[in-house]
Amino acid sequence: MSLPPSDRELVVEELGREPTAAEEALFENLWSEHCAYRSSRPLLSAFESDDERVVVGPGDDAAVIALPDPETGENGETYVTMGIESHNHPSYVDPFDGAATGVGGIVRDTLSMGAYPIALADSLYFGGFDREHSKYLFEGVVEGISHYGNCIGVPTVAGSVGFHPGYEGNPLVNVACVGLVNEDRLLTAEAKSPGNELVLVGNATGRDGLGGASFASEDLADDAATEDRPAVQVGDPYAEKRLIEANEELVEAGLARSARDLGAAGLGGASAELVAKGGLGARIELDRVHQREPNMNALEILLAESQERMCYEVRPEDVDRVADIAAKYDLGCSAIGEVTDGNYVCTFEGEVVVDCDAGYLADGAPMNDLDHVEPAAPERDRPNLDLGTAFEAVVASPNTASKAWVYRQYDHEVGTRTAMKPGDDAALVAIREAGVGLAVSSGAEPNWTAADPYEGARAIAIENATNLAAKGATPLAAVDCLNGGNPEDPEVYGGFRAIVDGLAQACADLGVPVVGGNVSLYNDSAAGPIPPTPTLAVAGTKQGYDAPSAALSGDGELLLLGETGGALGGSELLARFGGSDRFPETPQAPEARIEAIADVASLESTRSTHDVSHGGLAVTLAEMVGAAGADVTLPGGDPLGALFSEAVGRVVVETTEPEAVRERFSSVGPVGTLGTATGDGRLDITVGDATLGYAAEEIASLRDVIASTLE
Repeated sequence: MSLPPSDRELVVEELGREPTAAEEALFENLWSEHCAYRSSRPLLSAFESDDERVVVGPGDDAAVIALPDPETGENGETYVTMGIESHNHPSYVDPFDGAATGVGGIVRDTLSMGAYPIALADSLYFGGFDREHSKYLFEGVVEGISHYGNCIGVPTVAGSVGFHPGYEGNPLVNVACVGLVNEDRLLTAEAKSPGNELVLVGNATGRDGLGGASFASEDLADDAATEDRPAVQVGDPYAEKRLIEANEELVEAGLARSARDLGAAGLGGASAELVAKGGLGARIELDRVHQREPNMNALEILLAESQERMCYEVRPEDVDRVADIAAKYDLGCSAIGEVTDGNYVCTFEGEVVVDCDAGYLADGAPMNDLDHVEPAAPERDRPNLDLGTAFEAVVASPNTASKAWVYRQYDHEVGTRTAMKPGDDAALVAIREAGVGLAVSSGAEPNWTAADPYEGARAIAIENATNLAAKGATPLAAVDCLNGGNPEDPEVYGGFRAIVDGLAQACADLGVPVVGGNVSLYNDSAAGPIPPTPTLAVAGTKQGYDAPSAALSGDGELLLLGETGGALGGSELLARFGGSDRFPETPQAPEARIEAIADVASLESTRSTHDVSHGGLAVTLAEMVGAAGADVTLPGGDPLGALFSEAVGRVVVETTEPEAVRERFSSVGPVGTLGTATGDGRLDITVGDATLGYAAEEIASLRDVIASTLE
């Protein structure tokens, strides 16, 4: 670890002397891209985060949003927290521990707000499913998430999985967490008063994860799986579970004045950022930190990213009570120093090893001014295909196939809040404290943003909102994880700028505040840069805890809310067969459309609903068929567009009162008649002169490709 020369000059000028080894390493990590967002922070002002529901917006460990009172619609007394994090590079080097500790980190971000974690959502992207290394990473990541989440008792209720050759040398593991809190329990990561103690609670500090922040801020090399292994943290979910319960007691007793979890840059990052946010300083004795390895030096104690640790600001008279609660849960506890109104100072064996302004350390990194090239618009070059061949290939693609193999490994019902389980458009979690259902959707689509970064990012926002609306919920707030390649490449940075602008504009058009997030750049490897990938996690609310399923009931007429057909740009069809096309147009007034879809989904006459997105209408219908089937007729002017366009903001509705649906939706978009639901478990589609027919068992066999291949 070493500071770049230009940064070192700034540090020497600020300090008026040469930095110590510990200071140099601390600045190198806290000024890294991963911590300081040097290439992305200038772009993030495009996002709108203000809203009457937002209690704590961007800049803290997690955002806090007030849930509406179901009677008045005003802000209620129950809050939810939302946060999202990436653990991309660690998951390439060690897929199990990399993914597991990603879960642990985002859960601790939730704890630091005084909240109790109630739901997780993971969005995972790997190289081609036909590659053995991709399957190795995929299985290891899913196992790591499953192990950690199941052990700590937090259900994984939503997410997405995608395969694209651009992730071959650099997978993405993005994890979101939702927590529950109220005004009395709410904490922030802002130190309050000089004289208060800083107390470290949790596992002992070792040498694992050393330099993880800087490791996350560089391209992956060919030998990363072996050479960078020491930069990957090792998780202990049973310690995290004890930490969750200890945090609950600390918060309930009012013992914590502020808190921050120890993640990137370890103790140095957490403590410096905590006091800097309050405009204060600290004096920390590193010798006091409870350690699990002998002969650790100051730099190692400061920067190790050992897991399951929290830093609390505590009144001096409350330190013993905090220690008693830590001991009750068999957790280590160290009073390591105090908050001051001076510099951020760390001592080790009686010697000062760090002495600098906390604000300069935490927020003084200079921003990068990078060149960019605007992405080129795609040309139209569609393949000439037989519909049956196209249907079977797209429905059986790992990207659109059943993800049951993944979510069946997660305990998605622990906590008894999961009202709608994984596998539908969105999860639905019962927030009984507020009397509302909380819907959650999370994901991205690399085919979309590879084809058209701006429009693809817009589509990702609208598609996630449509997922909520199809279950009767309207969006409340969102957090994003913006993943890109090496920003020093003008073409890569041009694509990254475009996804930021597209996502920000769509969220503004939807009226959804983006209340927090994460940026992960330098996702490059020998295989090249990843596609620009803006993962979005959106939460919304609805009355009650019931919602229409995506499975057909066999008892209604089938309508399509939104346009029939469209362009094929970014579609799974083109990913399977080659070719190009412009990206489908996105709705220009999406907020009104989303509200109308939610209203339609809430009608008593609505029997089932399912959004149209990945794989187009063909995959939507295939996913709806089971015990009940469908007989569908589509216009024949553009068969491929009708079946496989992935234009967003569309929903298939099974209803017993089609006129009620038309009355509510027709002012915001077209309503098309598709056909009828049937009781025979078949999917029959007529498109112009062509007909397709499949039994539910045949479709299930096509869609089982992930489980059947891995097993």
